[in-house]
Formats: sequence, C-alpha cells, structure tokens
Amino acid sequence: MRKIIVGAFTSLDGVMQAPGGPEEDPTGNFKFGGWVPHYFDKTLEDMVGEMFSKPFDLLLGRKTYDIFAAHWPYAPEGDAIGPLFNRINKYVATRNPNLKLDWQNSHVLRPDAVSAVKALKDGDGPDLLTQGSTDFLKTLFQYNLVDEINVAVFPLILGQGKRLFGDGAFPHGWKLVSSKASDNGVTINKYARGGEIVTGSFAFDEPTEAELERRRNLT
Repeated sequence: MRKIIVGAFTSLDGVMQAPGGPEEDPTGNFKFGGWVPHYFDKTLEDMVGEMFSKPFDLLLGRKTYDIFAAHWPYAPEGDAIGPLFNRINKYVATRNPNLKLDWQNSHVLRPDAVSAVKALKDGDGPDLLTQGSTDFLKTLFQYNLVDEINVAVFPLILGQGKRLFGDGAFPHGWKLVSSKASDNGVTINKYARGGEIVTGSFAFDEPTEAELERRRNLT
C-alpha cells in the first residue's frame, strides 16, 4: 500500500496560496504572492531535499499541475528538481475527464479523483506526494486519505487566500513525529496519523447555576 504525504508551506493563518511568486496565483485578488523566498534558508532547503530523497510520485490538483508544467520542464541545466519531476509520474485531479496533459509521465485521475486515488493507494509503487493543490487537498482530507503531513509554518499572517484546511475535513488525531525551527522563525513539523480524537473536560463535576444559565442561553 502506498502512503499519501502532504507537503505544504503555510502562513500562521493557514494560507498556502502563491508562495513562490507574485504571478503564481493572484486569483481572488491575492496580493502577497511570493511570501516564501524571503524566509528560504538551509533548513528549508534540507526539508525539501528530505521530502524528495525517497522515491515518490506527485499527486496534484489541476491548477498546481499547470504551474509546475509551465516551470519545471524549462528549469535551467544543473537544476536538480526539474529532471526529477520530469521523470516521475504525475497524477492530476481535474473536473475535465477528457483533459490531455502534455508534460511527460502525466496522468489524469479517472474516472474520478477519489476512486482513482484509492486505487493508487491500494496498488504498488512509491508514495504519493502532494505539493500545493489546495482544492484537491480538501478532498483528500474530507475522505480521510492522507497518511502524513509535512508542513512548514511561516511567521506571518496573510489574512486572505487559499488555506490548507477547510470545513469538512475528516476528524482525526495526528501524532507529531518531528519538529524543528529555522533561524528565520519557520517551524517545520511532520505528523503521522494518530487515531481517534480523544475529548475531555475541565468543567466542575457539578455545574454552577451560572454555568447552567450560560448553557441555556447558547444559540
């Protein structure tokens, strides 16, 4: 069985949109494209290198695929990521089942993204790594298909934009596997699936009259 591993850069308020540059994804009048390069250092370089050090295939939403396909095949000579991304399989979620993809080793997830991803997970092959793909990630979290989350959280609040999580994600506990911080204040965390959510309470065994009144007034 293959794992689905999420790789994500987010702001403190969970925004993932357009980390690499102003023209990457300005949709929704997003004004802060390119918020990652200022913070990128050896620690983040090592994080990316570790994610790409083991065999993997890419699992992408259509918009992120378009961004990658317009960039990585044209990377300058000596770039390590371009040839790697050209060589591996790229599985793409799209609402257009007849879409033709020109980038080598690219495949549309058919007949629909969820059933196709489930089939990939149950089959043989390397793990499936996501990059970007905020809309597609919401579907993966909704159907409880994610096995590991690698998230770098940057010390800034963007206030608007496409976010890592949205309403409808499958409730689930996660276990922190590792954590480190860069000199620039970016925290890099790896999470593995941790089982059912465990709840508890700090309330008094016997609620006060004030507490009972508060509960009655809840809307």
